[in-house]
Amino acid sequence: MPTVKVRNLKNEEVREVELSDAVFGAPLNEGLIHAAVRNYMANARQGTSATKTRGDVSGAGRKLWKQKGTGRARIASLRSPLWKGGGNVHGPQPRDWSYNMPKKMRQGALRSALSERVREGKVTLIDGWSLDKPKTSEFVGALRQLGHEGKTLIVDSFDNENLLLSTRNVQSAKVVNSFGLNIYDLLYHEQLIISEAAAKELEQLLGPKKENGGETATEEDQVEAAPAAEVKPKRTRKPAEKPAKKTEKPAPRRKKETA
Repeated sequence: MPTVKVRNLKNEEVREVELSDAVFGAPLNEGLIHAAVRNYMANARQGTSATKTRGDVSGAGRKLWKQKGTGRARIASLRSPLWKGGGNVHGPQPRDWSYNMPKKMRQGALRSALSERVREGKVTLIDGWSLDKPKTSEFVGALRQLGHEGKTLIVDSFDNENLLLSTRNVQSAKVVNSFGLNIYDLLYHEQLIISEAAAKELEQLLGPKKENGGETATEEDQVEAAPAAEVKPKRTRKPAEKPAKKTEKPAPRRKKETA
């Protein structure tokens, strides 16, 4: 299990805690992380870009000159894409870019990214954000005490209103709760500050599910506890019985008459 030092806002070491190996000690899976980032960015697209076709632009529909006899190229309408002010051909139209990704894959990508941040030493675990009042200068001073000056992601409860109000004017910092943590913010920010309460929530959200009234079941226990699948015998189709051939009885021989 990875061991992380818990610090206060003055960057003083308070104690050491062991984090869950299933959440903060998972192996790196770059392919899964890449798929999760693509899914997040696709779902964030608005898809509102649109161009006007020849049916949307303004203009008369009359024929500008006759088809033959003028020596000019034939033309049907002023709204043709060949003319200035005409419609656009094959332009973008409003569409929905979002698509679903399985929940287990999203959680696996978060576990892999969190574990890699821990191995890189870019995760700071604090005992809590105890700000007396919403003041940006106090928040910036606490970040400097902790040694974070770049892009920083803070994972804490949204109930801490003083923290939320203090970080609104700091562009390099962002506050999310454990339920709102996503793969894009986790990779975009260079440093990660997690409160001790938020770390426990992440272990409950991303860790293996508990059995009924028992302890947390690991993957090995789940594999051992899984009943062996019964192998059903394959049904063999019996060949259709061929009807017996009718054998014709030979005609009785006539006895030769003797004179």
